[in-house]
Amino acid sequence: MNDISYLIYILSFIIGSAMGLVLSYKKYTAPFVTKNIDMVALILAIVGWVLAINSQLISAWVSPVITITVGIFLIAIVMGMRPGYGRYETVIGFAISALIWVGTVLI
Repeated sequence: MNDISYLIYILSFIIGSAMGLVLSYKKYTAPFVTKNIDMVALILAIVGWVLAINSQLISAWVSPVITITVGIFLIAIVMGMRPGYGRYETVIGFAISALIWVGTVLI
């Protein structure tokens, strides 16, 4: 892995964080007061974590650099949301991705 890959990952995270912040301020007008799980953010977090952590599982079809970049972008959208939003979705997405990884390693 060379330096350009890391630059792509960092840019993907920065752009995703900014995009998540803008989208969450448009979607949620009030500060964090509810503990509901946003289904769109949950799907983005699950797909993002699966692509980032399990990129070697699908490397036969797509380059790991591309899957990790897209995964980091999706993770950053959820993590970059307004303060308080996206916490539960991030943890659930990471847990599901970790279970998939553990399941493939043990099997």
